[in-house]
This record gives sequence, structure tokens and C-alpha cells, in this order.
Amino acid sequence: MKAFNFRYLIFPVFLAFLFIAACKPGQGTKTEQTDEVSKKGVVLVHSEADRKVDVFIDGEMFTSYMYPEDMEKPFLYPVYTNAGTVVTRGFPIEPRVGERVDHPHHVGIWFNYGDVNGFDFWNNSFAVPEEKKIHYGKVVHREVVKANSQEDKGILEVTMDWMVQHDPLLPAIALLKEETRYEFSGDEHTRTIDRITTLTAIEEDVAFNDNKEGLFAIRLDRAFEYPADKPQVFTDAEGNPSEVKVLNNEGVNGHYRNSNGTEDLDVWGKRADWVGLSATKGEEDITIAIFDHPENPGYPASWHARGYGLFAVNNLGLKVFSDGKEELNFSLKKGESTTFRHRLYITSGYRASDEELNKQFGEFSAE
Repeated sequence: MKAFNFRYLIFPVFLAFLFIAACKPGQGTKTEQTDEVSKKGVVLVHSEADRKVDVFIDGEMFTSYMYPEDMEKPFLYPVYTNAGTVVTRGFPIEPRVGERVDHPHHVGIWFNYGDVNGFDFWNNSFAVPEEKKIHYGKVVHREVVKANSQEDKGILEVTMDWMVQHDPLLPAIALLKEETRYEFSGDEHTRTIDRITTLTAIEEDVAFNDNKEGLFAIRLDRAFEYPADKPQVFTDAEGNPSEVKVLNNEGVNGHYRNSNGTEDLDVWGKRADWVGLSATKGEEDITIAIFDHPENPGYPASWHARGYGLFAVNNLGLKVFSDGKEELNFSLKKGESTTFRHRLYITSGYRASDEELNKQFGEFSAE
């Protein structure tokens, strides 16, 4: 009888070890992940290696919470309707042909502000020269506290620090601690993101000086812009910036309307409970609406809503929007906190009516 050759045992054991090592706790195999994503309801999948949390609704991609190390803030990107149509601009993450390449700090959906103790968080991006970075703030992701999948909603809780550097020879400090809760939901016609953000002054008193550039914002696909007649810079087929002197406005059909009945570009700077931006992309009618909340500082908010695809609700920039007639200059003492609540609502296949948006505002206000 031949002696047993242990080499025949070692090799399969080694393969099994590699398989187990590849499947980290909570990660599972690709098959398991696919099965999880395709489940009914809202499914959140956190990949620490990719520094993102993917959000699926009934098996379809909705958006991702992304916190790359080489960006100046976390953001949600891309954002899709329930029919799978992307509504966010691709630049600067994934430039698409015919897109504007202005404002590289406009990425997906984000939350920050243009003047916090004199530091500019809003305009910070890779385009800012290193020698000028000292004047800008950076929002740094710290932790995914919770990523819960549920049948009716997905809940993502994250923490961040709003970092500044008073002196280039001194380490950066956290002006603000941010604790944010996202609630993702949707049905066969809509998608909803509720963002509840608490900011706490950490190292010193914090002043949010009245500034137009804030607060909760989205940068949208070209279809949601207003037709323009001035030369602009857009991406070409190779993804390179290219000046276009005669613009092709085909498919560009954005239309703003606020809760007071103000329309088009006149919504900029006006105070309102909500603003809706509607457009048809391809064959799909879409409305994207943002809602303020009665408990927010500065309610009702002013709206930093531009015709080139920037759509933002600003609770803190009162002086700019009122031509100096009113001021807010909201501030926090060291250790104090404040909370902002906003909702972003997307309809697909139709343009939302005032009645529907007023109903959404009423339901959101009651929460």
C-alpha cells in the first residue's frame, strides 16, 4: 500500500484559504453581493476599498455616497431616475460629450458653504493653486456609522470634519463636526433623498457670513440647463475642454418654478418653500425639486438656482439675495450645534405639479 502523499491535501487547502481570505467579513462573494443588490427595497452596499456606499432601489442603481481622498468634499454621484436616466453632470468625474467644464467644484450633490470664519469651502477644488489653498476649507469624511438596508428606505449615517488651516506652519483644525443622516427611498415613479445634517462648532466660535454660495446643491445634466447664446467651454469627444462659439441648444429645456409661482431664472435669490426644475431628457419628462424645512435656520431659504445647471438651496446668504436689505450672519458659539433638513425629490415620466410638490413639502415639514 502506497504512502499518502500530503501534497495532494496541501494544494486544495491552500486554495480554500485563498478563497476565505478574499471574502472579508461582511463582504461576501460577488454572487452574494449580486443577490443582495437585486433584492426588493432599498439596499446599501459599502465598499471601503472604493471609498463609497452604493444605493440601489428594487435592484436599480440610484446613487453612491463617495468620499475619495483626492476630492475636497464627499458627495452623491451619479444620480439616476427610477428609469435609469442620469440627471447629474459627469464633469469632472466622468466628462460627457457636450458638457460644460465650468466650476469643477460642482460635483453631484453636496453640502457646504462659501464663507465660514472667512474660509471658502464651496469653491475649493483641484483647480485652486496650492499656494492659495490656505484660504479654503475642506470637508473630510471620517466614518460610515450606519448603512442600513430596509424595504421602505435605506439609512446612511456618516461623520465629517470641516477642516481649515489658520497658518501654513500649523496643523489643520476642525472648525465643525458634521453628523449627517441620509434617507433614500423611491417607488416606480420617484426617488427621494432626505439629508439631515447637524453641525457642531469644535475648536472656536463659527460665523457663517452671508454668502450666495451654499448650501445644499446639485449640478445637473445639460438637458436641465437654460438655452445660452454666449460662447462657452464644453467637452469634446475625447473629453478635452473646447471653446464653442455657436452653441447647440438641442435638448436644453430646463424650467424652474418655485412655491410662490415665480418661474424661470427669476427664482434666483427669491425666498420659497421649494423650487422645482423640470426638463425632458430624451423621451423622459423629469422634475427635480428641493425642499426647505420650517425648522432650518433662515427659513424660508433663498435659492441659488442658475441657468447653467447649478441648483442650490441657501439658508444662510440673506444679505446677498436681498440686495443688502436684510442680514442673517448665522453663528455658533464653541460647542453649539445646529441642524439643517433638506429633501431632494425626483419624478420620472412626468413633470410634477404644484399640488404634488406642496404635498411633499407638507409631509416633509411634519417630520
